[in-house]
Amino acid sequence: MDLKIEELWHSTCQDDWLIAENCYWNQVSNANRSLEKSLEVLNPDDIKQMNVETFYLFLHDTYFVWKYTAKNRLATTRALLKRHLTDITTLAEIQNELFSFDKTQIRTGLEIASRIRGLGIAGASGLLSVLFPDYFGTVDQFVVKSLLRIDELNELENLVRMRPEALTLADGVMIEQVLRAKADELNRIFQTGTWTPRKIDKILWAYREKNENSPSLNKKLKFEIT
Repeated sequence: MDLKIEELWHSTCQDDWLIAENCYWNQVSNANRSLEKSLEVLNPDDIKQMNVETFYLFLHDTYFVWKYTAKNRLATTRALLKRHLTDITTLAEIQNELFSFDKTQIRTGLEIASRIRGLGIAGASGLLSVLFPDYFGTVDQFVVKSLLRIDELNELENLVRMRPEALTLADGVMIEQVLRAKADELNRIFQTGTWTPRKIDKILWAYREKNENSPSLNKKLKFEIT
């Protein structure tokens, strides 16, 4: 990725965006690649039609493994998820609501998904992004840190005040709006319908470790210190 994220964000060349999207796969470990590929082609109707016990196993054995790559984090979130086994009816209700809400309603989607034990806003948005990539992207600390490098964002002041590792519902809603707006903008510019919030979040994630100086990132660090 030769372009800085701020340069890419304002680029109207589709090749720039396609190259950036492809860079995502260069950063996925070999151990996770097959799982990642399977989630790319996930049919949400298959998840919708699962009985609740199978849905639980999908979360435990597939989604949580994808989202929580650190072993200690996976263990702690799975321990929380297992509490649903004593009240499986609640998980069934959440599963039903996941596939019946209006996908244009960001807040509603995040509220439903975050009721699953073990999922905060980042985890909830991740689940929504693999189920409904046309409507949702994953919002997490890496996306926030990449967005902070884009100094002309209207949402910059709000981003500076966020705690990237402890995002609130309001934070999640705002970032999802940014992802949707950028996907809509690219589809309009390139006269296509292929750009999604999920693709935008993948690009931002791929930029997470790219060393770029940014006044906004410096401001964020100063804000945290004070």
